[in-house]
Amino acid sequence: MDFLHRPVPHLGKTAFRLGLAFSYGVDPSSAESALERGVNYLFWTSRSSAFKPVIQAAMKKDREKLIIASGPLIGYFGATIRSGCESLLRELGTDYIDVFHLFWLGITSAYTDGTVETLLKLKEEGKIRAIGTSIHDRPRAGRLAEDSAIDLFMLRYNAAHPGAEQDVFPHLEKRKPAVVAYTATAWRKLLKPPKGWDGPGMSAGDCYRFALSNPSVDVCLTGPADRAQLDANLAALEKGPLSAEEMEWIRRYGKAVHG
Repeated sequence: MDFLHRPVPHLGKTAFRLGLAFSYGVDPSSAESALERGVNYLFWTSRSSAFKPVIQAAMKKDREKLIIASGPLIGYFGATIRSGCESLLRELGTDYIDVFHLFWLGITSAYTDGTVETLLKLKEEGKIRAIGTSIHDRPRAGRLAEDSAIDLFMLRYNAAHPGAEQDVFPHLEKRKPAVVAYTATAWRKLLKPPKGWDGPGMSAGDCYRFALSNPSVDVCLTGPADRAQLDANLAALEKGPLSAEEMEWIRRYGKAVHG
């Protein structure tokens, strides 16, 4: 496969490696343009309702091409996980969710016998394809990567916060769960050169290329504010992975931004 695409065995699908989050300003027509250009990993939240017609039209055209990731706001108990899943299925008008998340594990959700039993049952019923989680506790993520029912990890990973390279990525080999990176721009901190930095700063495209140049990362989420940002981010990926020289200065730059 090329740099822009990655097979995700746990989903049985190939992902375009820049995934789209809807909550940061991009409008529905721009999202439709992204889908037409091959973007197929869609991160759906309770704030995404304006995009429902776009997603439903895309599902009607080719549901198996899309990867929809979502989950309930609270995931402490099996009953709320099941009701959250069935509510999402009705809202989107689909038979299954590709990646069903325990969001912010340890904060708004829990990995327990009860929640896992429900998730596995939903998977068995065909209502979800993969069990996902977003998690800030990297050492715990590493342990769960080695031994758990979780098929996909959504992790903070960027040039200023590369800790997943030590805490999580070495633990993927045994089960090979998928990884979706987010906060690629470190909430835009990487886009402004730090005080005392003598040289170029990073563009958003550089940030996405950094994340996707790591072979452990399958998809990186982007949350563009408008069409121009979306177009620039997609254009940047055409450059492919970072060169050794680019990686060297970006790692130095990331350390400087982290302080």
